[in-house]
Amino acid sequence: MIRLFKHYVPNAVLLLGLLDILVLIAAAEGGWIVRADQVGMAIEPISHRIPQLLTFAGALELAMIAVGVYGADALQSLRFATARLLVAVSLGTIFLSVIFFLVPALTFWRSNLLYAMGLALGFLILLRILLGKTLGSQVFKRRVVVLGAGARAARIKALAKQPGAAFAVVGYVAMSESNRVIPEAIAREAIYNLADHVVLLNASEVVLALEERRNALPLKDLLRIKTTGVHVNEISTFLERETGRVDLDSVNPSWLIFSDGFSSSRMLSAMFKRVFDISASLALLLLAMPVILLTALAIRIDSKGPVLYRQRRIGRYNVDFSIVKLRSMRTDAEARGNAVWAERNDPRVTRVGRIIRKLRIDELPQCWSVLKGEMSFVGPRPERPQFVADLEQQLPYYAERHMVKPGITGWAQINYPYGASTEDARQKLEYDLYYAKNYSPFLDLLILLQTIRVVLFPDGAR
Repeated sequence: MIRLFKHYVPNAVLLLGLLDILVLIAAAEGGWIVRADQVGMAIEPISHRIPQLLTFAGALELAMIAVGVYGADALQSLRFATARLLVAVSLGTIFLSVIFFLVPALTFWRSNLLYAMGLALGFLILLRILLGKTLGSQVFKRRVVVLGAGARAARIKALAKQPGAAFAVVGYVAMSESNRVIPEAIAREAIYNLADHVVLLNASEVVLALEERRNALPLKDLLRIKTTGVHVNEISTFLERETGRVDLDSVNPSWLIFSDGFSSSRMLSAMFKRVFDISASLALLLLAMPVILLTALAIRIDSKGPVLYRQRRIGRYNVDFSIVKLRSMRTDAEARGNAVWAERNDPRVTRVGRIIRKLRIDELPQCWSVLKGEMSFVGPRPERPQFVADLEQQLPYYAERHMVKPGITGWAQINYPYGASTEDARQKLEYDLYYAKNYSPFLDLLILLQTIRVVLFPDGAR
C-alpha cells in the first residue's frame, strides 16, 4: 500500500485510478475531436484544451470515488463496476454542469460533453475488461510472513482470504505458542536462520502476531530481518492499515501512546477544518432550505407533533449539547423516558420519516450545530448521554472518541451500516478511533465524497 496524507491506498487501486485519469483525458480529447470534425472546425494543438481536459477528468474521477468504483466489490465484479460507472458518469455530468454554470471557460460545450461521456464510459469499461482479474492477483499483493500460529495469526489468515485483500500470506512461523491453530505453520526451531527464510520466501513484510509478547519477542531475529530491508510490523499496526480501523482485540495503551497520529487538534488542521465547516454549513443551509421547508410541511401533514426534534448528545471533551433534526419518529417514540436504539424497520418511524431517514434529509438541520461549532461536518457521530455512560463501561477506549469534534458524517458511517447493539458500537468505535488517529483534510474530503455513495445506496439507514 501507499500512504497518502496518513491514509493507506492499495497499490492496485492507485494504479487503476491513474489509468482511469489517462483514459478520461483521452475520452475528453476524443469527444472534442469528433465534434470539431462534425462542424468543420480546425483542430488546434491539445495544449489549448488542457484546463477543459483536466476539469473533465477531475470531475468524473471525483464522481467515481464518490460512488465506490474503487471498492472491493467493484474490483472483483465487472457487472458491479459497470453499474457504478453508469452512476458515476451521470453524477459527473451534474458536477460538470455546475462547473459550467460557475466557470464556463473550464468546460467543453454540451455537444462535446455528450461524445466525451459516451467515450469515457466505453473506455472505462474496456479498461476493466482488459485488466480482468489482474488487479486482484498476486502481482499487486504484498508477500507477508506471519510470526505466530495462534488466534491472532488466524485473524490475519482470515483477512487474507477476503475479496480485495492487498496482501498474501506466504508463510507462518510458530513461536512456541501453546494454543497453535495454524496447522501449516513451521516451528521456529526447524528454521536455522529466520532472516534467510524470510528472504527465500521473497516476503516484503513480517507481521508479529504473538499471543503473549512478554519475554517472548525474538529481538535478534527481528533485527536481522529488518536489516535485510524487509518491513517489520506488529499486528495492531498491520490491521489498522489493512482494515481502516483500530483493532480493539489487539491494541494496547502503549501502542496508542507511541504510534503516530491524533493530530486533529493541531492549530493548522483545526483552522482548516473550522473554515471549511463554516463555509460549507452556510452554503448547505441556504441551498437546502427549500428541501427543509417542504419536508417540514410533509411532516406536519403526516403526523401530529413538532417538526423539529431536539435531543441531548455528547460532544467534544464530553460536553453535552442539543442536536436538531427533522422529526422522523412518532412523538411517543420514547414515552417511558429511556433511550432506545433504533431498529431495522422500526415501527416508531413515520411514513415521511422512513423516506427522509434513507435520504439523510433529517440530518440537514444539524448544519446549524456545525455553524455554532458544536459539531463538524466530519467526525464520530455524537451519541446520547445514556448510551455513552453504558458504552464507556463496556468498551475500552470509548472515551477517546470524544477527543475530536462529532460530525454529521464520519469514517464509521461510510464503512459500517447503522448499528443498534453494543457489538455494532464496538465496530464503529474502531473506525472512529482510526479517524481520530489519522485525521487529515484528505481523509475528510474522502469521507465527504463517499457519503454520496451512502446517500445513493442507503443500505444501512434506519
